[in-house]
Amino acid sequence: MQTFEKNITVTADDLDQLNHVNNVRYVQWVQDIAAEHWNSKVTKHISDSYFWVLLKHTIEYKGEALLNDVLTVKTFVEKSEGVTSIRHVEIINKNTNKLLTASQTTWCLISKETKRPSRVTPEIINLFN
Repeated sequence: MQTFEKNITVTADDLDQLNHVNNVRYVQWVQDIAAEHWNSKVTKHISDSYFWVLLKHTIEYKGEALLNDVLTVKTFVEKSEGVTSIRHVEIINKNTNKLLTASQTTWCLISKETKRPSRVTPEIINLFN
C-alpha cells in the first residue's frame, strides 16, 4: 500500500464563522488529494479511459485547525475489487502530529467511453498497492 501526502497551510478562506477550518473545506481536501494521487500515478492511456465517481463518504472530525496551521494530508487505497476502491485520508496537524480528520471513501471506476462502471484493472490496482 503506497501513501501519498502533501502539506497545506490554512488560509483565511478556509475558515468558518468560528475561525477554524470549515467542515466543507476538509471534504474538499479529501477530494483534492484523491485526484492528485490518481493523477500522479496513472498513465495518459488510463487517464483518457477512466474516471472515478464518489459512492460513499465518511469523515470523522477529531480536532480543529486554525489560521496558518500547517496540515499534512495523507491518503492511500485500502483495497480495490470489482468496480470499486476504498480510499482513506487523514489530515494531521504537522506541528502537533494530532489527527484532525479521518475519512473513508468508496469510489466507483467509470469508463469514459461507455459512462458505465468498469472493473478496476490489475494495472490500476498495481499502481496503488
